[in-house]
Amino acid sequence: MSACVPARYRSLGLARAAGIHTPTPKRTKHPDRPHSPAPPPPRRFRVAGADVSASIAVFLIALPLSLGIALATGAPLQAGLVAAAVGGLVAGRLGGCPLQVSGPAAGLTVVTADLIHRYGWRTTCGITVLAGLAQLGLGCLRVARTALAVSPAVVHGMLAGIGLTIAVAQLHIVLGGTPQSSVIDNVLALPAQLARLHPAAVSVSVLTLSVLLTWPRLPGRPGRMCRRIPAPLVAVAGATAVASLAGLTLPKVDLPSWSSHALAGMPEGPALGIAAAVLTTTLVCSVQSLLGTVAVDKLIARRPGQRVRVHPSDLDRELLGQGAANIVTGALGGLPVAGVAVRSSANVQSGAVSRNSTMLHGVFVVVAALLMAPILDLIPLASLAALVMAVGIQMVSLHHIRTVTRHREVLVYVVTTLGVALLGVLEGVALGVAMAVAVALNRLAHARVTHKEKGGVHHVHVRGQLTFLAVPRLSRALHLVPHGAHAVVELDGSFMDHAAYESLQDWRNAHTAQGGTAELIGCRIGVRSTPKTATATCRCRPWTPWRNHQCDGPAGGWGRGGRDGGGDLGFGVTGAEGGEGVGAGAGPPEAPAEVGVQAEAHTNAAPDSTSDTNSGYTYDSSGHELAHGISAFQRNTAPLVRGELARLAREGQRPSQLFLTCADSRLVTSMITSSGPGDLFVVRNVGNLVPLPGEKGDDDSVGAAIEYAVDVLKVRSITVCGHSGCGAMQALLNSMPGDGRTPLRRWLRHGLPSLARMADGSRPGARLSGRPTADMAEQLCLTNVVQQLEHLRAHDSVARALAEGTLKLHGMYFHVGEAQAYLLGGADGGADADTDAVFERVAGAEELPGPA
Repeated sequence: MSACVPARYRSLGLARAAGIHTPTPKRTKHPDRPHSPAPPPPRRFRVAGADVSASIAVFLIALPLSLGIALATGAPLQAGLVAAAVGGLVAGRLGGCPLQVSGPAAGLTVVTADLIHRYGWRTTCGITVLAGLAQLGLGCLRVARTALAVSPAVVHGMLAGIGLTIAVAQLHIVLGGTPQSSVIDNVLALPAQLARLHPAAVSVSVLTLSVLLTWPRLPGRPGRMCRRIPAPLVAVAGATAVASLAGLTLPKVDLPSWSSHALAGMPEGPALGIAAAVLTTTLVCSVQSLLGTVAVDKLIARRPGQRVRVHPSDLDRELLGQGAANIVTGALGGLPVAGVAVRSSANVQSGAVSRNSTMLHGVFVVVAALLMAPILDLIPLASLAALVMAVGIQMVSLHHIRTVTRHREVLVYVVTTLGVALLGVLEGVALGVAMAVAVALNRLAHARVTHKEKGGVHHVHVRGQLTFLAVPRLSRALHLVPHGAHAVVELDGSFMDHAAYESLQDWRNAHTAQGGTAELIGCRIGVRSTPKTATATCRCRPWTPWRNHQCDGPAGGWGRGGRDGGGDLGFGVTGAEGGEGVGAGAGPPEAPAEVGVQAEAHTNAAPDSTSDTNSGYTYDSSGHELAHGISAFQRNTAPLVRGELARLAREGQRPSQLFLTCADSRLVTSMITSSGPGDLFVVRNVGNLVPLPGEKGDDDSVGAAIEYAVDVLKVRSITVCGHSGCGAMQALLNSMPGDGRTPLRRWLRHGLPSLARMADGSRPGARLSGRPTADMAEQLCLTNVVQQLEHLRAHDSVARALAEGTLKLHGMYFHVGEAQAYLLGGADGGADADTDAVFERVAGAEELPGPA
């Protein structure tokens, strides 16, 4: 049935097809009512005030930058204005990232300058049109995500090489000269240029750079007000005013008449060269725009106080929009267009909420190009060159250098940067990609194998991925272990292929047959083998309760053992025979598919005991799960968190939250809050109760913790968390605490106000959003959270911090059976005087609404 048929008729047809009798809907004829109100007028185009202010800020940045980039490429200066207008209007309207601002980008300067030098301006415009068509094709093929697979070191190196080329070239104009065609020629010509400085050009350039550096750092309230005006506009306007008032003789902007503006022509030149030029332009435009889209999404997500929801970007649509913009700008004689980081970040930070801000900035550029030509002709070229040189220097980011160094990809970064600067963008990127592939293959194939003897124990340590290429080195190290000796083989890697597995298995069989012992340990392979026993480390999923662990079954040794069990070694290759025999399991789902850890149940140890050869403990498996868990932590988790804990030990604890919850063993606070060491200051007791200050009884521990958290640790919020199936609340319902003859009954008296609040119909209660409470016990659990928040406000330290505005209170309810959290709405976790407190359901990532 056609999708155009109204829903009520489609449902009627489906009902009749299913054999359900449905009466034919009757059409009601409405008599003409001459005095009925007129139909509403058609919806008018409206622009939010935030979009208007953001578009003005972006326009003030785009105007000088567009002229400067056109100057740096050697193109007509109008070409920069054409590209800025088309980028705002076409890419802004059709693109997939509403808040990204497109226009002439510094990353395209080197490519465009080289094309103009080789083929001329009209052919360069034709190449831009062809690059736009290529982008449209890529967008239709929906391959935008593939562009993000390029190594970040290659992308950052490409931008750094382009920035280096721009800076060196513009330095000649800053000094009053003319740049050469290549980086090497510009560097070689610098001594001669320094010998014949142009004082006026140098002074204007120094003034521009000084304003660019100092304007964002103006202190105090006047500085904050001044920073609303973009620094590039202030720098260029200030330099222009000084040059005009001082009467300096300088080359200035010269915008010819639009009637003589050159449009695109048919590309002329060798076919292979034209194809390479189109490929280079497409590559740089696409990668820069897509990476800018991802960056803009991150800026939007981090924007504080966002009230209007901005839909996530569509990368394929963004590629289509950029392609359409390049077709239009090339046809109109403009520079190539790409997403621009500086303008996009200014757009987001100025509070833009829709694509209207981007399009309005394009309108402003058109108006300026048509009406402000006499003013633009006053701008000194040296000021624009200094502005573009500063942008080029910023493209060599120290943050990016530190990042690639930390990830051991600095070689890829350096090769790409030098390749782009010395050979060209396409050649440099190709060299960078080749180097990135070589580094990845080296990491995969290279393994460092060492052997050392300490205290009669021979240690063989394998660092890296264990493949067939490392088998000769592994065999040499293993044969250094004498017959009958105790050996420990530590595998520090996440991958082992079949050849390495067989080599280890053969050596282990031969070594144990001659009376030796062997331990095989590692992050992914945790099996310890001796001639008589084989035990495997715990490899269950995170947060698995002890009783549900599958790695230490009772009375049968370790695990269930599988078909063949992987041989005597105790582990096998996934997919081979015995691949389902999981004692320690085939590893968690995130384990590599090539290797599965297995353990056979072939131990001769006592039926109710196991021994952990790593920790040195001997304990029975039914009564010492804690010791086993501690041993697993020391072996698997401690090496990962030791650095962070060492930092916390040096700096002391600085938690931002006090989390007060029940002592129930099913509530794992770090799990349900995704927190780590140093994040939460946790107080737990039976029933998540907060005794009122001054009450009789030895209940000062909770009050002391609250005072310490608020006054000493300076926490910014306190959360009271209740949960379903709370035994304390059930005890309050079933029997009153009475005279408090036992410690538990005395403690539960602090929950009586919650019980009274629930029974008092005149006081606001508590409820869940979206569903009724299951029973009286759940109702009391919710009411208790609200009541304990009131008890918190009675504490002096809390009341003082709330009055000062440095503390917030929150209520939370966790349903254990559903693994679902609910947060209490209202200011400071409270309820209105006459309405119930409502606990709102916290949605998971898969439940969040998608783009419209």
